[in-house]
Amino acid sequence: MAASDFPVYDFSAYDVSEATRSPGGLDLAEALTAAARELHGSPTPGATLDTAVRLAVRLLPGAEHAGVCELERGEARRALAWTDDLVRDAEVPEPPHWERLWTSPVVRVADSGGADGEGQELRSVLSMRLRADKRRLTVLTAYSREPGAFDETAARLGRLFTAHVSLALNSVTVREQLTEAMHTRDLIGQATGILMERLEIDAQAAFDSLVRASQRENVKLRDLARRIVGATEN
Repeated sequence: MAASDFPVYDFSAYDVSEATRSPGGLDLAEALTAAARELHGSPTPGATLDTAVRLAVRLLPGAEHAGVCELERGEARRALAWTDDLVRDAEVPEPPHWERLWTSPVVRVADSGGADGEGQELRSVLSMRLRADKRRLTVLTAYSREPGAFDETAARLGRLFTAHVSLALNSVTVREQLTEAMHTRDLIGQATGILMERLEIDAQAAFDSLVRASQRENVKLRDLARRIVGATEN
């Protein structure tokens, strides 16, 4: 999944100081630190989300399954990560309680009974907002087959965990964007060099020629440069 698919995530709503007020605060802090280390070790945004759903099942009391889904107003929903096919199928329809996540960071459903679109097999739901703006909502949801599986402690821990997921996503997204920018710069430099040699012109003239061709053909400069470099290599 490209870096552009992952906008900057908002974790400002989460109060990480809650860890000190939680039962077993030291153990919780250690668990969250280990989770953060694993999340930040993921190489791509997609891998970070895969790690997040796996860790959600391990960390959140009552969680048996987990998934991440993205919704856009008026658009189809996309399942981005899931622990199993049961969750992937549950995340395709839009459960009614997700609408509340535009304004609330966490929503609990004690017993969906199938009414929220998760199906009869997934009864308890703990949905946590990773990101929300005017048009897009990204949700991390933990599921259980048992009714009433998620209490206030699970919800509080979920908020803390989601903050760590958001931080890791921000970090890996920026890293991927920087890598892509460096690669694009190298491609354009190579294409400019090819045009300099082929047309016997200087660097500025070659770059200007590349820009004009990009505008004329309505092609991104990066893609045009890749085409020129690829043609030369072949």
